[in-house]
Amino acid sequence: MSATTVGADPRSLVVVGASLAGLRAVEAARKAGFAGRITLIGDEPHLPYDRPPLSKQVLAAGGSTEPVTFRSRAELVDELGVELLLDTPATGLDPDTGVVHAGGAEVAYDALVIATGAAARGLPGTEGLAGVHVLRTLDDARAVRRALDEGARTVVVGAGFVGSEVASAARERGLPATVVEALSAPLVRSVGPELGAALSSLHTRNGTVLRCGQAVAAVEGADRVVGVRLADGTVIGADLVVVGIGAVPRTDWLAGSGLPVDDGVVCDEFLGAGAPGVHAAGDVARWHNPLFDRSMRVEHWSAAAEQGARAARNAVAPAGARPCTTVPYSWSDWYGSRVQFAGVAAEDGLEIVSGDPAGDHFVALYREGDRLTGVLTLNGQRHVMKYRRLIARRARFDEAVAFARTSAPVRSATATP
Repeated sequence: MSATTVGADPRSLVVVGASLAGLRAVEAARKAGFAGRITLIGDEPHLPYDRPPLSKQVLAAGGSTEPVTFRSRAELVDELGVELLLDTPATGLDPDTGVVHAGGAEVAYDALVIATGAAARGLPGTEGLAGVHVLRTLDDARAVRRALDEGARTVVVGAGFVGSEVASAARERGLPATVVEALSAPLVRSVGPELGAALSSLHTRNGTVLRCGQAVAAVEGADRVVGVRLADGTVIGADLVVVGIGAVPRTDWLAGSGLPVDDGVVCDEFLGAGAPGVHAAGDVARWHNPLFDRSMRVEHWSAAAEQGARAARNAVAPAGARPCTTVPYSWSDWYGSRVQFAGVAAEDGLEIVSGDPAGDHFVALYREGDRLTGVLTLNGQRHVMKYRRLIARRARFDEAVAFARTSAPVRSATATP
């Protein structure tokens, strides 16, 4: 059992972060039979809402700009018995006294789940410049949507999932779109250079200009953006710049708490966060995943949901604490195609077991030693969850390849390790 769990069953649970992870924590605690007081603290005025639709539904031409909320206020308050403190940022934590500071109040807890997520990185020097946005919250998405609907020339900085979806939304409207990526191809850190290069063709085939291996030297404009200047001196005209260069875990409010923080709240395999009764989940948590035997911080919807539930169960019933063995999973929709990834893109090699990376469909498997660790698919919705289950049970790589040969036409092309 985790050394950070408390001995007695708690009577009050505080969840900081009205996020997916925070909501799943609340739900899981009640489902586990926890009858004590639950307080959910969130810094936004909105009820917990789903974030993937922000770069999909909200940005889509003609799509709704209303949030996709998980539960109504009545369901949270009346059915789940949650005390809501929304529009109330947490400002401090005292683990010795079991108190969260939020909105000038002291909220006492016996068990605590930290689910404050991450904040999008911005470009230094662009603060207050109209037309420059990140895309992390509902308000961010609505602002980007307004600019797209007004016909903005769009430049996206960063060719990750969110940035690629912004470019796709611009091209859906027939607007000029450029994606600037500092690395050699999109998603190099996530899927590797070979398949990152393969995914780049989705941009170029759909009319998006892709500038890889380029850094942004400056965003030009006095009060409003007019262009983006690259390191090679090229200036790209822009009315809208969306910055998608990653996120920083929201741990500032934990300064002075004594909790270990290193690119997230450092947790053990039980999501215990280094103090009695304190756990963390979602984008803010860096935990030891025993499935892969490594420390991980995962900014994915599925991980947030699974970790939120596991952290709450471990927090309210510490005697039955179980480790968190999540297989990371993410998806993204570009230009009518779906990119899905599960697991870890280990560097020992990969094999294309179906389709062709130069086409509109493929399935690629990653290995570490003799073990299957990851799968990337393009328009392979029928396949990805099968391989995710194989990864979860620590399947051998040759077993996964044999499975692929019996379930789909094979184009075998093994990359050099």
